[in-house]
Formats: sequence, C-alpha cells, structure tokens
Amino acid sequence: MPSVVKINALTVPADQREVLEQRFASRAGAVEGSDGFEWFELLRPIEGTDQYLVYTRWRSEEDFQAWMEGPMKAAHQGGAGAGAGGGERPKPAASGSQVWSFEVVQQAAPKQA
Repeated sequence: MPSVVKINALTVPADQREVLEQRFASRAGAVEGSDGFEWFELLRPIEGTDQYLVYTRWRSEEDFQAWMEGPMKAAHQGGAGAGAGGGERPKPAASGSQVWSFEVVQQAAPKQA
C-alpha cells in the first residue's frame, strides 16, 4: 500500500511568520510518536506566495485519520494551546488553511557512493 502525503497550505501574513515557526518549533514530538507517521517538514515560502506548507507523510489514510481524531484534535482543543495560566488560546498565526491529499506513486533516494 502506498504512503499518503498530507500538505496543509497555511496562508501566513508576513508579521506572523516568526510566530508560526516558533509554534511549530515548540510542538516538537507532537506527531513523531504517532502510529503510521513517516515524515514531517515545515516549508517556508521564499517568493511568489505567502503560504507555508506543512508536509506530513503517513503509512495509510487510516493512520492519518486516527491521528487527526486523537492527538491532533486534543492538541488543538482545551489546554494544549492555552496560556500558562489556562487563559485564552493565542490568536492563530495563519489566516487560512487548505489540506491537500496525495498518494506516493514514485520516489527516489540519493544513490549510495
């Protein structure tokens, strides 16, 4: 069965880029231990767009959905994003989000020397 790639395209205003990157850096380990997780990358735009791409690869669609309904949902609700005193959740750094889904049909790795 081919791996599944999910790309979340986040529209991020220039004044929120650093905030977004810090939030992703502070989430270290939040997805890496999930069953079926294979890869993560946060891609910063260089030119031509204000969209960051959040790239994740999963063993299967079922593994991705299990993460979405479990750990991801819990992290985006309740206390996980609240301030230290349990106060209000911080304002989102992104002004828009769109998720794209793909199956891996070909891949290549560097040749071994």
